[in-house]
Amino acid sequence: MTTPTRTAPRADTGTVLEASGVTMRFGGLTAVRGVDLTVGAGEIVGLIGPNGAGKTTFFNCLTGLYVPTEGTVSYRGTRLSRKPHLVTQAGVARTFQNIRLFANMTVLENTLVGRHTRTKEGLWSALLRGPGFKKAERTSEERAMELLEFTGLAHKRDHLARNLPYGEQRKLEIARALASEPGLLLLDEPTAGMNPQETRATQDLVLAIRDRGTAVLVIEHDMRFIFNLCDRVAVLVQGQKLIEGTAEVVQADERVVAAYLGTPVDDTAHSTANPTTTVSTAKDTTDTANPPPPAATDPATDPTGAASPPDRPAKGTTAPTPPADQPAEGETGETS
Repeated sequence: MTTPTRTAPRADTGTVLEASGVTMRFGGLTAVRGVDLTVGAGEIVGLIGPNGAGKTTFFNCLTGLYVPTEGTVSYRGTRLSRKPHLVTQAGVARTFQNIRLFANMTVLENTLVGRHTRTKEGLWSALLRGPGFKKAERTSEERAMELLEFTGLAHKRDHLARNLPYGEQRKLEIARALASEPGLLLLDEPTAGMNPQETRATQDLVLAIRDRGTAVLVIEHDMRFIFNLCDRVAVLVQGQKLIEGTAEVVQADERVVAAYLGTPVDDTAHSTANPTTTVSTAKDTTDTANPPPPAATDPATDPTGAASPPDRPAKGTTAPTPPADQPAEGETGETS
């Protein structure tokens, strides 16, 4: 694979992508709100934000998978079509957050799929397989093999895509996107699920792509990967662009830290404001929950002078028999 350099070539300093006021609503939910973003030629721009910030939705608006509710998207000064295959034909290619390869096709065949917007052969040419078709097929295969060599997959050209390790499947998806010869490559979480070695290899690959003259816009949650790779970084939070700048500027912004980690709550001031009230409330609650037992009443000291009723016998026992000189309960003591 070509050894990347850290300095981007600036032969073409024009603007490759310009998104202006892009808004995407789904019914009453606004997933992206008024986002402006530009990508210059030979530039690597990162797009970060918490989960659910609208990053992939914004990508879908750029590539025609979604039609923005408001705003415009232009590539090299020309407004992009709302059809994905025409966006690819214009020069914008992408990869997906979830790998979308043709599992039962070989590595070479998957790469050749990306050439469909760069060939002119139609149905009849494919059926008749004339000289023009064979020449175009030969040219596409040569170009595909160059890309497989570039990404380090040439030795697996005849392997089925489903049999590749995860990291190589990611590389194959990038090779397929590059087969359309884009001026702008959009990468949606290219290092998701990768180990550190695979992540470093992907970083070198993206730098090498930039050195070949292709601008890159990348979504990623790996902050070390993003800040080491990108010339500029934009932060999306709840569908809106919070800040855009160099890695140093973004890392120093307190709003970015709060967006990822939340806003700290100062419990100290609240707990020390009224310590007496807190203790008193706790004591009152305890007293209410566990009231003291009632004191025993002594007939001699009871101000009402009433004696306490006799205890009821326990269940299963017989009430004591009154003395012979006293009438039983319910009798008057008189004889007839």
